[in-house]
Amino acid sequence: MDQSKTHILVADDEPSLCAGIKEALEREGYRVTTATDGQAAADLLEQDNYNLVIADVRMPGRTGSELLAQLKTKSPEAAMILMTAYGTVTAAVDAMKQGAYDYFPKPLDLRRLRSTVKKALEYQSVVAENKDLRQRLQKRSVPNPLLGSSAGIAAISRIVNEIAPSDITVLITGESGTGKELVAHSIHHKSLRRDQPFVSVNCAALPEQLLESELFGHVKGAFTGAYTTRTGRFQMAEGGTLFLDEVADMPPKGQGDLLRVIEEGVFQMVGQDDLTPANVRIITATNKNLEQCVKEGRFREDLFYRLNVMPIALPPLRERPEDIPLLMAAFLQHYVSKHKRPSLMITPEALGICQRYRWPGNVRELRNVVERLVITVHHRKIRVEDLPEPLRRAEAAQSEFAVRAGTSLREVEMQLIRQTLLHVSANREEAARSLGISRRALQYKLKKYGLLGPSKDTAEHGA
Repeated sequence: MDQSKTHILVADDEPSLCAGIKEALEREGYRVTTATDGQAAADLLEQDNYNLVIADVRMPGRTGSELLAQLKTKSPEAAMILMTAYGTVTAAVDAMKQGAYDYFPKPLDLRRLRSTVKKALEYQSVVAENKDLRQRLQKRSVPNPLLGSSAGIAAISRIVNEIAPSDITVLITGESGTGKELVAHSIHHKSLRRDQPFVSVNCAALPEQLLESELFGHVKGAFTGAYTTRTGRFQMAEGGTLFLDEVADMPPKGQGDLLRVIEEGVFQMVGQDDLTPANVRIITATNKNLEQCVKEGRFREDLFYRLNVMPIALPPLRERPEDIPLLMAAFLQHYVSKHKRPSLMITPEALGICQRYRWPGNVRELRNVVERLVITVHHRKIRVEDLPEPLRRAEAAQSEFAVRAGTSLREVEMQLIRQTLLHVSANREEAARSLGISRRALQYKLKKYGLLGPSKDTAEHGA
């Protein structure tokens, strides 16, 4: 934990003791605030967030036990250390049973206090990491957004299986919500590095001045505010996979640093002259056109070719509507179980609207809509009137199938067949009659264009 970002509250009705603890902890790089009575400490707890509270058991205004209860309500992951005179040891032990980390008898041993503070903060960090891990595992339990039988999804699955065992550098492209990070996870978990870390970095979320430190780490004293040595993401991912999301937004210096690591296999921590080997597999992703960024001078051409060794382009959901029934069924089953709701089915009319909708947010938007329906629909079937207004409004504005001049006959025929199945009839026999061809000919063309999916002759889809 970065000491400069660690905020500690010290509360005791002896001002000299507060000042002594404050001085000792500030020497370690911590940020310390003091209060000389319980009520002042309670007010400070409401006004700000603290990683750790050190408080006397008995104070005017509020007791240490009362502060502990307040702290656990406001910041459950924060730690608390109690100070106590001889006669209040029992109260301190009782407070520990309620969640305090430790207690100290007075007079204080400041050296031991500093050591305990460090351990308490390390424990707090582990608790936070475990919570984050549980949240990520829960997130992964959501059905795979790449479910489907369309030709595009089948091709991506084949590519992932083929490249996973190697260390080839991968560039994943696609619109927001198409599942780029999921593909990166899948490659890692099918690779020989599966037992090593998978570390993710959102390049767009980091300001330029912090990116180098975030990727490569820094040593103590490397710059103003560097009170401790910090491990970078390359070191965290040692032996595993480093996933760089939104790589197109990486600033120019970061691009140069990344290129050096890829070409030379080493990096430097900020403030250090020694080179550190980089044993990581790099997977990158972006929702931008990197080739266009290169032409516009916003992305290094040499880095682009280094990253684009194995490109994977994820199709938007609107280009694989035949996968929507399977995705919706999987999401329905998941959220019905998660929210402990009765099973839900979707009527063919409502499902048809979902297949015709453009889904600008892709699979992520579909997933969110399904979860909302599971919560808000109180009957057994999802009907057209239950769908969100944007879907119903888009359906009402649906126009005729249009063809741009210059479109190939193959593309026209493929889109005509797809639109007929979606808008005229999902029954292949009826669709074939509408198109003026035999069912056998339609079946051949569906296979030819990779449009084969589960037959839609059934009336309803359920979870």
